[in-house]
Amino acid sequence: MSQLLRFIRHFLLAVQFFTRIPVTGSLAQWVGYSPAMLRASAAHFPAIGVVVGVLVALLTAALLHALPGVFAPLVAAVLGTAWSVWITGAFHEDGLADVADGLGGSYDRERALTIMKDSRVGAFGAIAVVLALVAKVALLAVIGSVGAVWMCAAILGAHVVSRTWPLLLIRLLPHVGDADGSKSKPLADQITLPSLVVALIWCVGALALTVLLQSTLQPDARMALAWGGGLLGSALAFWRAHALFARRLQGFTGDCLGTTQQVCELAFYLGLAMGLGATAGG
Repeated sequence: MSQLLRFIRHFLLAVQFFTRIPVTGSLAQWVGYSPAMLRASAAHFPAIGVVVGVLVALLTAALLHALPGVFAPLVAAVLGTAWSVWITGAFHEDGLADVADGLGGSYDRERALTIMKDSRVGAFGAIAVVLALVAKVALLAVIGSVGAVWMCAAILGAHVVSRTWPLLLIRLLPHVGDADGSKSKPLADQITLPSLVVALIWCVGALALTVLLQSTLQPDARMALAWGGGLLGSALAFWRAHALFARRLQGFTGDCLGTTQQVCELAFYLGLAMGLGATAGG
């Protein structure tokens, strides 16, 4: 029982740290906090993807059901994306902005890291976030034009998968951020192999249930190619992000984790949409 309670506490700490979902009062006191607990909660990062993905997918499904016309997927994509940003407090978008400002503002490693610490958003950061949000909305609208089930399944899958890749970044690269000021430093100290296994179980389990539910609600011969495209797209995005951070920063910061989540989510949508398009005539 103590193992189960510890598992639940770590999960709730992840919810508290990565979302706006209230874990307060006596519940927060029961959950507790320590750097070691926050480090252990990284195993539940994909589970946060399940929570956020389900909430966004439910709103999307409701909007697609209620709204008439061919533009319903576009409206649902806009409002669903806004909902996801609110749920997470723009946590990952903020990381994307900081990384874009740092790497775009200077080729010098130390200068780039200094820029990334600045709370102000520069031109590179603003452009990166705007383009990411526009691309996300556009790709979701494209997927939604194929069907509501596809759109909701893609949302859930992307949120889960994109929150798994940053854990590999922690495993493969050293943390090079501000050790005293970084909120992510306890997460970045080390991620153990058992934590990675738990994260992969969350990821694989959520994906399997999503695909099973989709195949029950809307069987489609394009599923293998589309889902394979989504996974391949997110894997390629992670590969390029890892190579960029290793070359330019010789490591990663908390902002790099948020950036990795954003680009892997976008790449998942793009790969899935391309998979659907490749078989559209079949």
